[in-house]
Amino acid sequence: MVEAAFNCANRLFGLRFVCKPELKAYHPEVRVYEVQNADGSLLGVLLHDNFSRATKRGGAWMSNYRAQSRIDGDVTPIVVNCNNFAKGAPDEPTLLSFDDARTLFHEFGHGLHGLLSNVNYERLSGTSVLQDFVELPSQLFEHWLSEPEVLRRHARHFETNEPIPDGLIARLAAAQRFNQGFDTVEYVASALVDLALHSQTSTTDLDLAKFEAQELEKIGMPEQILMRHRLPHFAHLFAGSSYASQYYVYLWAAVLDCDGYEAFVEAGDPFDAATAQRLRNFIYSSGNSMEPAEAFRAFRGREPTVTAMLKDKGLLHAGPV
Repeated sequence: MVEAAFNCANRLFGLRFVCKPELKAYHPEVRVYEVQNADGSLLGVLLHDNFSRATKRGGAWMSNYRAQSRIDGDVTPIVVNCNNFAKGAPDEPTLLSFDDARTLFHEFGHGLHGLLSNVNYERLSGTSVLQDFVELPSQLFEHWLSEPEVLRRHARHFETNEPIPDGLIARLAAAQRFNQGFDTVEYVASALVDLALHSQTSTTDLDLAKFEAQELEKIGMPEQILMRHRLPHFAHLFAGSSYASQYYVYLWAAVLDCDGYEAFVEAGDPFDAATAQRLRNFIYSSGNSMEPAEAFRAFRGREPTVTAMLKDKGLLHAGPV
């Protein structure tokens, strides 16, 4: 799956990932790659830290050791992708679920956002963008994992090397649309309660359980569906200020990423060169040097619409009721 992500980046943007085992990172399991442009020039360095271990925090994330900039000469980025996959037993391969593979592609999308940055100032570089825009490059890159030609090429049986059967690809696609009504309500409830909580001007004597119940009643939450994240353990929003009150951004980013990927669907090729060039120029490379809405319009040629996201989730009815 690492090879699949690298190959997609190569076909889209001409990038090459050259493993450099002689370069030592902060842990022996971390692989270091020199990232090259199509002409062989150095684009940056990627550290791939994929396995869980006792001294590593949970979750998955991307970060920079050095951000791209040009103000003091060309400064190439050093990017790290961290995941927490369970490593296979000695002499056994590490096998990923489809959700794990999606996480790998998601974080690699963030990594590409940092690597492909092409701006003058570090503070505008790479992922230094608004929260609802920072999830666009990552969620957008997930779409290539589901492409049948990518799966046939890279999703192979770990013992026989046989490609994934077309029937299983079809079942995977169908599974992605299962229960989307439930999932969407579950997500939106968490986002709305999060916004309501962060709108409070005083938290003196705040009873979280009571507040949560009141807000769910206010929005008409169905009794059969619970919030995806209960307020007391909503760590993603309270561990720092960056995502505070902004859990909704993943859904808005889904509007953008599905509409953005639709550009490749309309082109008839998931690796269409002209579409990929616009994607690189206006989404992955522009950082915060362009206003996000302007950047999306420059890529897509119009404002985003919700249609592609609803279609992707299977919530858009295509025929007569």
